[in-house]
Amino acid sequence: MDLCLKGKVALVTGGGSGIGAGICDALAQEGVEVAINYKSKKDEAVAFADELNLKHGTCCQAFYADVSKVDDIDRMVAEVISAFGHIDILVNNAGVWPTEDLLDMPDGNWEKVIDTNLNGPFMLSVRVARHMVEAGIRGNLINLSSKSSLGYTTGGHAHYASAKAGLNMLTKTLARELLPHGIRANAIAPGMVRTPINEDKWTDPEVKRSYEARIPSGRFALPVEIGYAVAFLASEKSFNIIGTVIDITGGMLI
Repeated sequence: MDLCLKGKVALVTGGGSGIGAGICDALAQEGVEVAINYKSKKDEAVAFADELNLKHGTCCQAFYADVSKVDDIDRMVAEVISAFGHIDILVNNAGVWPTEDLLDMPDGNWEKVIDTNLNGPFMLSVRVARHMVEAGIRGNLINLSSKSSLGYTTGGHAHYASAKAGLNMLTKTLARELLPHGIRANAIAPGMVRTPINEDKWTDPEVKRSYEARIPSGRFALPVEIGYAVAFLASEKSFNIIGTVIDITGGMLI
């Protein structure tokens, strides 16, 4: 199915690796020009952008920003608009996922997770939405939530789960307030996705089977499969999906 996204411009935070890279790949497959945000490993992000250009014949570029910092966000948005002319799609994917017991968690660690996983998406969404309104763009804001935002099954992630739950409500408020301007907002909640951050879980066959046993679909999702859901939400094919958090956990929330 042609999603009719060719020529659109997307800004994907944390787009250089993991789920973000899968999202960038899926969008580039649809002919989207992708601004790939990175916080570290500049050379890898630039090389990835070049790889997508060669693979899909589109125009992708890498842009630095720490999404927890307002000055970085303002500069990145200006640079992306200068490079591409406009932004049609924003994907708030960048996030941190530390593991630490609630009773031992320093205040600063809580604040860091909230700043990156919730405050960053808010600040970036508002700035990109202002650009869309001023330019008359019927755009899409897509937030990467998590199954942890809908049910807390394992310990050690109180800050992460709280931030993602807040992101769900932020998605609804963005949708409600921006829809009159022709801007849709939605979120997706992945479950277990095979990325470098959890690659160690595949080295021990028993550990691998124990994790897969928790997933009704029988396996971890691939990053590009998360990207396919993002591409659909960014298209007019999903016109009537508004302010929704879509479960793409492979059945883990059944």
